[in-house]
Amino acid sequence: MKKSLISLTVGGFGIGMTEFVMMGILPDIARDLQITIPEAGHLISAYALGVVLGAPLLVGIAGNYPPKKILLGLMALFTFCNALSSFAPNYQLMMLTRLLSGLPHGAFFGVGAVVASRLATPGKEAQAISVMFAGLTIANIIGVPLGTYIGHNMSWRITFLIISGVGLLTMFSIQQLLPNLPTVGDSNIIKDLKIFTRVEPC
Repeated sequence: MKKSLISLTVGGFGIGMTEFVMMGILPDIARDLQITIPEAGHLISAYALGVVLGAPLLVGIAGNYPPKKILLGLMALFTFCNALSSFAPNYQLMMLTRLLSGLPHGAFFGVGAVVASRLATPGKEAQAISVMFAGLTIANIIGVPLGTYIGHNMSWRITFLIISGVGLLTMFSIQQLLPNLPTVGDSNIIKDLKIFTRVEPC
């Protein structure tokens, strides 16, 4: 396995942890923010909405930048928003930070998959992409149980600080291990959105 792919695996681990750990620490968040567990469940929906909005929006905006710079920017946003979650004083701000935390999710995996395939040995592109997504699997096996345990026995806020730390580690590994790949193609978000105006004949 190429060392450059490790940075994508670490990023996948952080994203997987912040996405799935919420289900384990909902009671702790609800108790701390003085809301019901169903209300705390809306924090999961807020993250999912961020994923849906962020993938096309961020990729469209950043499409003309080199992949390394895009990935660094996405992880910077991921790290900052998860750090904000750990300090959110109330339900409303927590909802906002969860929405913002979801924005880089789809874009990171989309750009990361392209980067992994470009770094791969010819004929092993799928294997390279699977290395990145292995981070999600490792997050479910190790990260989520660990984050849930910390949330139950110490503080759910520490869990989000740990996720922020993973984000910082990802940024460092991207900077050190990922080569500077040239930009491919010409992206224009306005031009891309015009596809929704096309009507195909039945």
